[in-house]
Formats: sequence, structure tokens, C-alpha cells
Amino acid sequence: MGSSDTKPKEQFVHGVFESIAGKYDLMNDILSFRRHKAWRKFTMKKMNMHRGDTAIDLCCGTCDWTLAMAQASESGHIVGLDFSQNMLNVGERKIISESREKQIKLVQGNAMELPFEDNSFDYATIGFGLRNVPDLRHVLQEMQRVVKPGGQVVCLELSKPTWQPFKGIYYTYFQHILPMLGKLFAKRYEQYKWLPDSLALFPGRDELAGIFREVGLKDVQAHSLTGGIAALHIGIKESQHV
Repeated sequence: MGSSDTKPKEQFVHGVFESIAGKYDLMNDILSFRRHKAWRKFTMKKMNMHRGDTAIDLCCGTCDWTLAMAQASESGHIVGLDFSQNMLNVGERKIISESREKQIKLVQGNAMELPFEDNSFDYATIGFGLRNVPDLRHVLQEMQRVVKPGGQVVCLELSKPTWQPFKGIYYTYFQHILPMLGKLFAKRYEQYKWLPDSLALFPGRDELAGIFREVGLKDVQAHSLTGGIAALHIGIKESQHV
């Protein structure tokens, strides 16, 4: 996939998020049937962060997960990276209100080209962002590059429900109700219509676990959340044996 193919998608996605930043948290509640906080709690439990651990949170949006990691790590340096400055502005207000501005650094940047050295962080995370990137394999490789050997690459993302009748209900919800909600909340019908389309092209849980293994991650875990409407994937960067 050449860069010329990815540019229109990047520009479109950037425009979507710049314009909906103020409504993003509300839309997350709707998208996840208000389960995203529970999913994040489950994820944090699986990650098992310790005091002083460092992390980079890609596509950090309004920084809910970034903040959860800062709290878990207590003192470790946490980076939140997003290409939408409007999203980061919303996140920054939350960070200041929790007095975490010394611990968390926000960076406007591209998940496809992380501006960090190899082996820099204990964790690299991406929450509800992998389906929006131009090349998910490339992003996973970048995440793997910047974590230390033995570190974790963690993805929490909407997925494709496999359990009937939930599957049918969910797809109906996605295709018809969601764009209407987008219209109601954000006056962005076209952009929310794009969300189910982005999900339709996104790999299912087992397929994504396979991609984690293909890029070289080990001990890959794939957890189904809320009847499969979301999935948590964790892979470990292999220690370099000399």
C-alpha cells in the first residue's frame, strides 16, 4: 500500500476526529453500549502495570486510557499520541484536572511513524484506533519497535460479534441507528456512517490475533468482550537472545 493510497483516508479520518472531539466521549458511550469503561478496566487488569512502568498510548483521543495508565503506573512516564490536536486539547483539560501534567506528555503525531527510539516503553497501547489507521500491520510493527523486549503491545478495539442473535441486532444497530445518532449529536451523518464501514473491513478477533503473530509478537491473547462487540489483543515483544 503506497503512501498515495493512504493519504485520502488519513485526511478524511483526521477531519472526522478534529470535528467531533467535543462529542467523542458521548459517542463512545453509545458505540459501546456504555461498556467501554468496563472494557478498559478488564484490559488494565490483564496488563498488570506496576509502579514506574512507562507507556505510549496511540490514537489516545481524549486520554481516558492514557490517564488510567498514569494512575496505575503512579510515577512512570506516559505518552499520549494522536494526530488530532482538537482531541488532544480535550484530553489535556482532563489531565490538568487530575494534576497529571508532569507525568503525561501529549504528542501530536502519526501512529504510522512514531517519533521515538526502539525499546523505549514497557507498554504500547491503542484503543479504538487501529481500525482507523491506513495500514494496521505497519502500526503494530511500530508499536512493537518502541516497546522494550518483554514489553506488551495492547489493542482494545470494536470487533465483529459472532454470537447470534446478538450479531444481527448489533449490525442493525450499527448500520441504521448509529448514523442517526451521529446526526443528532454531532451533525456529522456522513462521518458516523463511515464507522460501520470501517468496522466491516476490519479483521475479526482470530484474524487480528493471527496478524499479531505475523508481525512477530509472542504469547498472543485475544479476549472477546460483551458478546464479541469488542476484543482485547495483547502480544509480547520477544526478548532478544544474544
